[in-house]
Amino acid sequence: MKFLGLVIVCLTGGLLLYGSMDLPDWGDPASPASTHLSDYYIEHIVEETQVPNLVTAVLADYRGYDTMFETAVVFCAGLACFLLLRDFRPGKNRYYRHIPTGVMLHFKNPDTRMIPGNEFEHMDRDWVPSDIIIKTVCRILIPFIQIYALYVVAHGDFSPGGGFQGGVIFGSSLILMAISYNLKTLLKRVTEKFLSIFAATGVLIYVGLGVLAVIMGGQFLDYGMLAPLVPWDPGHVRALGMLGVEIGVGIAVMAVMVIIYVNIVSEGRHDEGL
Repeated sequence: MKFLGLVIVCLTGGLLLYGSMDLPDWGDPASPASTHLSDYYIEHIVEETQVPNLVTAVLADYRGYDTMFETAVVFCAGLACFLLLRDFRPGKNRYYRHIPTGVMLHFKNPDTRMIPGNEFEHMDRDWVPSDIIIKTVCRILIPFIQIYALYVVAHGDFSPGGGFQGGVIFGSSLILMAISYNLKTLLKRVTEKFLSIFAATGVLIYVGLGVLAVIMGGQFLDYGMLAPLVPWDPGHVRALGMLGVEIGVGIAVMAVMVIIYVNIVSEGRHDEGL
């Protein structure tokens, strides 16, 4: 089975490399993209979309379908990671730490459990004492990282950034929490159910805005049709529509990043790991 998978991967890679031979050279001024599309976007994009950031306008407006399916692919990646790695079976070994003395207890019987509280806490197998300096620095940095992530998402129509970048930055802040503290601390604040709902909600926000435009009498993702629903600045409605889909993308990317991280480091058990 592994050999068959290797053959399929090599064959697919070979076909992709063979197909890339017909692509124009990197930066070729005579390529179709440079002679037609680029000039049109540069000359008309601000007038048609009211968005000064050309990249955001192309991704969320002109190429809205493509970006929507990219978001769906990100969601499917998280779902596939969950289906492949998630293990609901109880672990065979359990480790507890006596908080007053620091003594570690190892139970090899999976049915033997202790109730974590003020005296005992459930620990990782490779537990090491937390570094107070690292924890304090991360506690200070994480809120600023998350604020910056929200800024990148909200300001994506005016400056470089958007949902993918902001979602990655926000997800990185949550992973940093798991690394500086432990996996359990992260999962207490963002549970598996919370992450799953957010991953699906991000995709639904994107699709929902597209469907809403259809309901208003326009085409899918035609943000201009949302003008009657926006009580302020109707001339900026397309930019607001793009902001909405960027928020959906950011939510989905953030949640999927953390889902993948948690399932990989804990081998699907969610009980221990960095």
